[in-house]
Amino acid sequence: MSSDKKFYITTPIYYVNDRPHIGHAYTTILADVLARYHRLLDEPTFFLTGTDEHGQKVAQAADKAGITPQDQADRTVVRFQELWEKLDITHDDFIRTTEDRHVIVVQKILQDLYDKGEIYKADYDGWYDVASETFVTERDREAAAPESRANIVRIQETNYFFRMSRYQEWLVEYINEHPDFIKPDYRRNETLGFLRKNLNDLCISRPKTRMAWGIELPFDKDYVTYVWFDALVNYISAVGYCSDDKKFKKWWPADYHIIGKDILTTHTVYWPTMLKAMNLPMPETIFAHGWWLSGESKMSKTLGNVVNPMEMIDRFGVDSFRYYLIAEMVLGQDANFTEDGFIRRFNSDLANDLGNLVSRVIKMIQSNCDGRVPVPDQAALDRAEEQELWNTVQQSADGLQESVRHMRLDNGLGRVISAVRATNRYLEIRQPWALARQEAKAELDTVLYMAAESLRVASALLYPVMPERMGILRRSLGIEKVDPEFDSLRKWGGLRSGTYIRSPGSLFPRVRMHVSSEKGIKGNTGPDAGCVDKNKIKSADRMEEELKEKPEGVFDVITYDDFARVHMRTAKVMEAERVQGANKLMKLNVMMGEERRQIVAGIALYYEPDDLIGKTVVVVANMKPAVIRGVKSEGMVLASIKGESLRLITIDGEQSTGAEVK
Repeated sequence: MSSDKKFYITTPIYYVNDRPHIGHAYTTILADVLARYHRLLDEPTFFLTGTDEHGQKVAQAADKAGITPQDQADRTVVRFQELWEKLDITHDDFIRTTEDRHVIVVQKILQDLYDKGEIYKADYDGWYDVASETFVTERDREAAAPESRANIVRIQETNYFFRMSRYQEWLVEYINEHPDFIKPDYRRNETLGFLRKNLNDLCISRPKTRMAWGIELPFDKDYVTYVWFDALVNYISAVGYCSDDKKFKKWWPADYHIIGKDILTTHTVYWPTMLKAMNLPMPETIFAHGWWLSGESKMSKTLGNVVNPMEMIDRFGVDSFRYYLIAEMVLGQDANFTEDGFIRRFNSDLANDLGNLVSRVIKMIQSNCDGRVPVPDQAALDRAEEQELWNTVQQSADGLQESVRHMRLDNGLGRVISAVRATNRYLEIRQPWALARQEAKAELDTVLYMAAESLRVASALLYPVMPERMGILRRSLGIEKVDPEFDSLRKWGGLRSGTYIRSPGSLFPRVRMHVSSEKGIKGNTGPDAGCVDKNKIKSADRMEEELKEKPEGVFDVITYDDFARVHMRTAKVMEAERVQGANKLMKLNVMMGEERRQIVAGIALYYEPDDLIGKTVVVVANMKPAVIRGVKSEGMVLASIKGESLRLITIDGEQSTGAEVK
């Protein structure tokens, strides 16, 4: 990070040859979340994104559509702008490379470098990769995959070249002396490996006779600028280079260039050598994230496995889409996108953990505190359970701050959700519903205030990822300033007692699944959500092997001593989800007293996961742990079964969890 307490972050600028896809959405959401967190940390922040509108791909797309390249850019840029608006992206600037403010800067840089002898004219006879719009060596061509090699053609022409090779030794030394310059470390090593080969000079022009769509060279009207030499300049043209010296000095160098790993070389070799030739400071960090995969393959239009962000948003909501992308990918590594995985994480983290906590806290305050934030008993706040919960909440704030600094957002979100789960466990231990029946008003108010304060902090920590949903939650808690301030998260008592609260509605309505042996599991949020298509489930598959019926009236005789060895306890179901790849198995997380256990049960054909949340069931507590379909099971739930019907044994009325069943 820079030491001047500002934060300048960029995305790549995106080609306007086609509509945006999940890769574009992810990079931009990631940058937006980082920008929002730095604003939360009260750092002046500038967030830049935009579109790359020159080059051969855009010209080809325009030709195919029968329109001009400028029309192609004008039509396609709208798709990006509309998607960013729908994704709630808070960029400070959106730059288009066809804008005059950018074109003027590119031409000035070209002229300056030409005048200094950094650019020269020469003949070229070699290979050109049409797909990536780059010149490649014979060695690169031979190493390319067969499908990529088909795009590499032989070219003989005169062009202009930037003396990139003269900066090779300097760049290697700079990278070695600045370990944070390229992140993650293995991407730095990848660049250093590339630099072990002799670095060629960079061709920075295209003759108009071959490709006329680009920024004209100021010193030769027969040529246009190579698209990468044009595009990379956006990072400085947007913040005032050559036009607003005060603005440029405020924001440059960038703190983070967020890129995909497929454009590593252009950003870690081309860009720093260009900046060095211009005598400008280097960006602090170039961070290359991984790809979203479908199975083992990168998502691509050719393979037909690209996730459409607009479709996912329409089905599941903007904030849940943002949350999944940030929580699922370890920054720098590839991640697998599946609808099944999306639904499971949504239901587990948001519907079950966070949504359940919000619902129970708001309802109990409305029912027992006249709808106002209660007044806690100050003496009670010093008890072990309360102190432990607040410490956990504070640690989640500290952990998230560290995760932002170290680009481990998935880990930071995990810390916050763990604090949410700790608050749910706190409620299970303190049992405010029992305190309400006992009319223990002071204790009840303290417990509900503790839980509401935990929600206040969680809503702030999750706000950069889910601004719309967390904004609703914060307003429902009576918080006037929806945009959170990080310093306020370290102070106990942010919620003012006596403030009216209101229901936020269903923040995260559970996504139910259709079960079909032919089509697998599909998400549904409509009125028929949760239906099980039993016509497609063979009756022979309705139970796990251990639940097969015995002939009616036939029993094994046991003694009282045999029965006494079975320890049965009450347990409350906190989470429930289907076991992947087994349409009859359900994984339950239950609270049995103060102990949390995981149990696998063959009940998935008879219950939907959300039907089980909150049920108090009977568990065989001293079952030997077993692994079923790769999932550990630490007990057995009891159920009755007759014919096609199976029902869980549940408790009539209120009963504390962990109670003995006799």
